[in-house]
Amino acid sequence: MIEENTPVGVPLGKPLEEAAVQAFAAEFRGALVRPGDEAYDAERAVFNAMIDRHPALIARCTGVADVIAAVNFAREEGLVVAVRGGGHSVPGYAVCEGGIVIDLSPMKGIWVDPEARTARAQAGVTWGEFDRETQTFGLATTGGRVTHTGIAGLTLGSGSGWLERKLGLTCDNLLSAEVVTAGGEFLKASESENEDLFWGLRGGGGNFGIVTSFEYQLHPIGPILLGGMLLYPATRAKELLRFWRDYMETAPDELNVTPAFITAPPAPFVPEHLKGQPAVGLIVCYAGPVEEGEGWVRPLKEFDPPDVDLVQPMPYTVVQTLLDPGNPPGRNNYWKAENLDGLSDEAIDTIVAYTARVSSPFTQVVIQPMGRAVGRVGEDETALGGRDASHAVHAISMWEDPAESETHVAWTREFMEAMELFAIPGISLNFTSDQSEGKVKASFGPEKHERLVALKDKYDPTNLFRLNQNIKPSRKQPQPVS
Repeated sequence: MIEENTPVGVPLGKPLEEAAVQAFAAEFRGALVRPGDEAYDAERAVFNAMIDRHPALIARCTGVADVIAAVNFAREEGLVVAVRGGGHSVPGYAVCEGGIVIDLSPMKGIWVDPEARTARAQAGVTWGEFDRETQTFGLATTGGRVTHTGIAGLTLGSGSGWLERKLGLTCDNLLSAEVVTAGGEFLKASESENEDLFWGLRGGGGNFGIVTSFEYQLHPIGPILLGGMLLYPATRAKELLRFWRDYMETAPDELNVTPAFITAPPAPFVPEHLKGQPAVGLIVCYAGPVEEGEGWVRPLKEFDPPDVDLVQPMPYTVVQTLLDPGNPPGRNNYWKAENLDGLSDEAIDTIVAYTARVSSPFTQVVIQPMGRAVGRVGEDETALGGRDASHAVHAISMWEDPAESETHVAWTREFMEAMELFAIPGISLNFTSDQSEGKVKASFGPEKHERLVALKDKYDPTNLFRLNQNIKPSRKQPQPVS
């Protein structure tokens, strides 16, 4: 189960020669962590506890020169390469078995230009760190919904967040990226430089090189927004979701209300009758004046008064932490997700039926409202597809006991198989544990996939970067090292 997400044909690599490691260490400024070192187990751990892999070497990079040196070393030594930013990839791409982890997490530089409303950030930055810097100037861009998610993987895979209906996805706000290719070349990609690479980076994942920094367009957001959650017993979900679906069609771009099926926590703000019970929360973020937001949220409250009302003015940085308590590192995670061409009554009934018998109290099912700014970007403008989806449904299964894995994975698969009746292609691969070759091709579609293969042939013809949502090059693959 743990290793099912490893791309087929990935060799475990050959043993490292000590002389080669010492030569590499002499030109590497960051720390090198090896099996047996005190920090080794902590450094190889990733967000998803299902992943337990043992790299031969972890190279903690301090800057671009270290990244280039690590890429050259990996290529010359024939090593499997994992690239770590925030370590949140649910298939565990941030760590490998027997190869090298090129760890970007020490690279934390952030530079904000408040006049130009831009920010450049290195690839080890998390969304919590990024938001702290940009909110100093009342600026933001669409970012992850959990603060310890890395900016790198989220941006390269799509970039969904509370602000997307107004500002588009994170990749839609990317202005440029600095990239180290498989050949150790350092390039800048933007609309005017290496345009083909820039297109592929916006949705194509880490297939074409290691991005060492990202430049984003920022927008006036906050610092105070209307945010929080309305919480209801799950028994009221059908009628609530139907009203929400219809209401969101006329609500402004600034309003993001996202339903999430959860188990109500034993928190002081939860009434006794709801603690530990199936519940549905409406998570609210209004990216405009608080008074306007209150007016737009009021009809939801009047239709069905919530058992818990936590919606109030709060800093945008606090809105960004709302899901942190329910998404701690170190749990077992198995995710499935699909785009929907509409949220019919039948689709709602299916969601409600399966969430009523969810297998883990830590599991969340989220219905993401799409469209608006996301749909205004042309389908061919970025590698990411799915611009025509009205909604997406995410089954985020989490549990603590590894012995229960088979049960929870089976529930997730059964639920999402039932949702296939309503699904359309194009889901961001960031949100699913299914990274099969067929899923990758279906997500991009045949024309985009062919274009991505051509990019792979150009920038990584030997598939050095293959621990990712892999686009295989058309040329002959390297054979496993015996």
